[in-house]
Order: sequence, then C-alpha cells, then structure tokens
Amino acid sequence: MRPGQTSWGEEDSMAALRHFDSYTETRKKLRCVFDAAQEGLVTTVTRDNERFVVLSADARGAELRRLLPSQAAVVAEAGGWVAYIPGVPVHGDAESFDDAIDDLIAGLREYAEDWNERLHAAPNHAGHRSLVELVELSDDAQLRDWLVGCADAVKDEARALTPA
Repeated sequence: MRPGQTSWGEEDSMAALRHFDSYTETRKKLRCVFDAAQEGLVTTVTRDNERFVVLSADARGAELRRLLPSQAAVVAEAGGWVAYIPGVPVHGDAESFDDAIDDLIAGLREYAEDWNERLHAAPNHAGHRSLVELVELSDDAQLRDWLVGCADAVKDEARALTPA
C-alpha cells in the first residue's frame, strides 16, 4: 500500500469520485465532478463509450498559454504596425505597436466566434481548436501577454523604431 492509503477499497472509491462511467452517474454526482476538476485531478465522464475530460477553464487557459507558443509577428509597415500569427487568417494593424496588438486581439476574438459557428468543420481551420480555446479562455490582458510574452525587449525595440 502507498502512504496514506488504508485499503484497496479506498483507492477504488477515490477513483470513483473522479471517473464517471455514465451520464446518469455524472448527473447524480455533479458536485463531485466539479470538485475533482477544481482540485486539478484528472476527471473524466463517459457517455456512449466516449470519454470526456472535465477541467477548470482557468486551468486549461493557463496550460494553453504556457504550452502553445504564439508565434506572433509584428512588423513596421508604411508608418504603422502589422501584427499577425503565421498560418492564422487574422491580423491587426494600427499606427502604434500596442494598437496593432489590440487589433489582433479583436481579430482573434472574431475568428474564435466564426470558428465555433462554422469554421471548425473546414479542413483548413480544424487544426486551430487549441488556439480558439486559448482565445476563449483568456481575457485581453492574458492574450496580450501571450502574444508579446516576455518579449518586452521586442516591444521596447519596436517603440524605439517609432518616430517621436
């Protein structure tokens, strides 16, 4: 036995509080589903032989922002700035670096909405699910941090290139 485990039955009951084998069981123990997910435990629900994972939206958003590199690019162009993510049909443009990032964030929010409405089924957009989750599970400040990240030096350099 592992430390803290009193019997095999206890381990089985702990697993039962985070793995739910049917919709009926899930519905009856919905509080346990959310409690386990809130604790950060791997929590699953099975419906019609398909398993689903239940987790906190905040935890999923933080995980995506940590694991998914933004690959955002910001370039000076014609007296302004253009911000984009290669391979994603969204861009932001404005006179200032910050405003270009704000415009990109607005574009990402529109794209996420369109993706959920219809683009998720299109082969050339289906691979953007993680990006859409990240956008929907982040506020604007979190998206900004993700886009420019710790690259404050890049942002400072961009400001230095802007005519005074």
